[in-house]
Amino acid sequence: MGNQEHFRVWRGDDETGDFVDYDVEVNEGEVVLDIIHRIQATQAPDLAVRWNCKAGKCGSCSAEINGRPRLLCMTRMSTLPPGEPIVVTPMRTFPVIRDLVTDVSFNYEKAREVRAFVPPEGVAPGDYRMQQVDVERSQEFRKCIECFLCQDTCHVLRDHEENKPAFAGPRFLMRVAELDMHPLDAAAEQGLNRKEAAQDEHGLGFCNITKCCSEVCPEHIKITDNALIPLKERVVDLKFDPLIRRKKRARRA
Repeated sequence: MGNQEHFRVWRGDDETGDFVDYDVEVNEGEVVLDIIHRIQATQAPDLAVRWNCKAGKCGSCSAEINGRPRLLCMTRMSTLPPGEPIVVTPMRTFPVIRDLVTDVSFNYEKAREVRAFVPPEGVAPGDYRMQQVDVERSQEFRKCIECFLCQDTCHVLRDHEENKPAFAGPRFLMRVAELDMHPLDAAAEQGLNRKEAAQDEHGLGFCNITKCCSEVCPEHIKITDNALIPLKERVVDLKFDPLIRRKKRARRA
């Protein structure tokens, strides 16, 4: 027989909702998603929650636990304060569909705005060759499972709905940084400057590097330190370095 814990789960839709209290059994080794499933099975069969792999690799079960963006399947009950109510809410940054399920289509719209990898001219797919040393910096970013917890916690999006049209968020700025670091990306040869795009199209200037995105990443990607800050540095060089500006003026002359 396990312990009894008190859960407060947000129930509702995009128009109205409130917290509903559940007292539920918790057994050793369980994660929050286990308890949400138990609530579904025993008390609230209509409780909506999105999940898939239950292994921290699909990114589906993103929510907020005691106010912190987390994966339900990777948050062990033993890590939460004992004897205190456990509050589970949907991600605050995105519109609620129902209960713990949010509409994350904003992220897919932003993904489409990032222009894809441009293969080098004259090199066929399958013939790309890179050294490990060339990809070590950006390889970390490929661990992203697109749980969108970084998007959820980013205060530029979370607290300012009006920023969403102009700001892609940390996940997609990281994608731009990855492409800009890619040793074979030939975007510049096709007239696409990824650094300028980061600033002018994806809102890099909105990011003030608080590192909250890195703190919630379940894959422990150092989004701010390894992607966003280096990208900002390259943008500053491009726009404000006096030698680069002088070269640009010389080309135009």
